[in-house]
Amino acid sequence: MSELIISASGARGIVGQSLTPERVVRLATAFGNFIGSGRIVVGYDSRASGPMLMHSVYSGLLATGCEILDVGMCPTPTILLMSRVEQADGSIVITASHNPAEWNGLEFAAQAGRLLNGQDLKSFLDIYHNQKIKLCSWNKQGKIKKLNQATSHHINAILEAPWVNLEHTHSRQLSVAIDAGNGAGSRISPVLLRALGCKVSEVFCHPDGSFPRPSEPDPEALSKLCNTVQSISANLGLAHDGDADRLVIVDESGHAISSEYTLALIADFLLEKTDQPAYIVATISTSRLIEDIADRHKAELLRVPVGVSFVVNKMKELSKDNPKALVLGGEGTGGVILPNWQYTTDGIAAISVIVQMLADSDYSIQSRVRNLPKYEMHKIKLKIKRQAIADELVQRATVVFGQLSNSTLDLTDGIKCVWPDRWVNIRKSGTEPVVRIFSEANSSDIAKELALQTQKSLQQIVMQIEQESK
Repeated sequence: MSELIISASGARGIVGQSLTPERVVRLATAFGNFIGSGRIVVGYDSRASGPMLMHSVYSGLLATGCEILDVGMCPTPTILLMSRVEQADGSIVITASHNPAEWNGLEFAAQAGRLLNGQDLKSFLDIYHNQKIKLCSWNKQGKIKKLNQATSHHINAILEAPWVNLEHTHSRQLSVAIDAGNGAGSRISPVLLRALGCKVSEVFCHPDGSFPRPSEPDPEALSKLCNTVQSISANLGLAHDGDADRLVIVDESGHAISSEYTLALIADFLLEKTDQPAYIVATISTSRLIEDIADRHKAELLRVPVGVSFVVNKMKELSKDNPKALVLGGEGTGGVILPNWQYTTDGIAAISVIVQMLADSDYSIQSRVRNLPKYEMHKIKLKIKRQAIADELVQRATVVFGQLSNSTLDLTDGIKCVWPDRWVNIRKSGTEPVVRIFSEANSSDIAKELALQTQKSLQQIVMQIEQESK
């Protein structure tokens, strides 16, 4: 049986193997105890296993006396927004985000959509691992309340956002192709685009549980969207992952650009519109491009470990200390956390910023990308049999890579070796049984070679670990 992966991103596993109804019930009852039998918003993405896991979650929460606010199939940011609207005590999103179709998982948040911090996660997992679960008596069971207007709430909130100018977007009448990968964004994003005055062509917008392309919207997975943009001469193509917290962009020529550009383009646009002090919070593996954006606008950049909760915690800290500042955050995956919005990556709200960016000027996506510095990134997933091996691998690799000449070692998250003209980051994934290798340089050949050399070194260390364990 494969391992259930539990991290700051929640719990994820392969359905029927590491993620079973029994484990989901146990996780849900532990979370119900952690919340204190409160009001919990529950929703799920379009995966085929969603309804089964939803009923398992229901069972655990009802048994601990929770009131379930059921929003049905919704994107992750919509569910977290509804938790804030309802002032709920917590939320559970049934999703595996960008993982393959056979995966699913649970993502947890506390009051009003607040992502769990380190102490929260520790307290919750203490209940889960140590069987400190208390169930309610027969006459104190929880109840279920249906909430049917979640997507409408989300769309209306976006249309009222300070960066949206409906007069501009409607007068521009952009032609946009949207590829939701048959995920949770299939219904909401086309509706939002039409509300912004766009002419919309839908690609894979049937949330039926099928995955016609990989859920992670990497450029190589977006061939149909690229062809659609070309065939209809669209101004823009947009793509989501399974739960629509990420956004990837296709330019007007039908070329899918790296997910690193989503945060960069949005930051460049929003920062040029403000004269306030500004901060950008980005993960350690986000492109150097965001450093150039920060320098261009005299904003301060802060790096944190990979994971939305780490970005959010730093953003909150900065906003508290600098209440008049513009604080923007995100990851190079296409996840953006907008200023004064909600503290999670929101691929639907990000759509509105990109549309507004194009509506406010005659600049195309291509021209805006050309106006930014160019870096090339290469990514490799090194599969690991057990999480314990991944931990040992990173520990030993720290010693090996610490001996490299002319490099600076950053241990914010895993290992990041930085040279003046390139960098490589090695870190254990919190969502898949892999160690991720990210490299970046001024040319694709250098970035690829650096990643491959790193992979070879790590494979040798894995062989040593496995031999020693025999």
